[in-house]
Amino acid sequence: MIFIQLVMFLKEFIKHPRYTGAIAPSSPKLAKEMVSQIDFQTAKCIVELGPGTGVFTKEMMKNKKSETQVILVEINEIFAKDLQREYANEPNVHVIEGSAENLQALLEELHIKSVDCIISGLPFTSLPSEVSSRILTNIKNVLLGKFITFQYSLVKKAFFQAVFTKTKCRKIWLNIPPAYVFICEK
Repeated sequence: MIFIQLVMFLKEFIKHPRYTGAIAPSSPKLAKEMVSQIDFQTAKCIVELGPGTGVFTKEMMKNKKSETQVILVEINEIFAKDLQREYANEPNVHVIEGSAENLQALLEELHIKSVDCIISGLPFTSLPSEVSSRILTNIKNVLLGKFITFQYSLVKKAFFQAVFTKTKCRKIWLNIPPAYVFICEK
């Protein structure tokens, strides 16, 4: 199964490098670090942007309360369809094939005005700056708590700090390539 996901991920990276952003799924260590920042006891709604093959999603599902809404927004049709099949029978999990640029509108369609936490696998460094700005504006407009994302460099650190007054960063070495986790709050 892992080999199949790796091949699928690599194939999608080759077809859409700007939006896939990596040649392999995130490591279990990175997934645990990202998800460890979520307060599962109080979270009523969690959004994941760019779940890809669902590495972070699987880690979230181990910890979330049954009544917590989980919204997965994936622009890649192949990844979105795979996630829809995987979570078709999971209550309170919604997989949306769409762009994070439209996050606020996508949530409004589900009658959700705000979310407690947003976790992101989006490759902000490789996205056009206007797309990154629209995504971050949407995040800021709906977020009550933490925005957690990772990047492979510190290039976008000032970009995140311009929007979020509290921004922490941790490096995760056990990932290919090593990654920086940003924990951002308003």
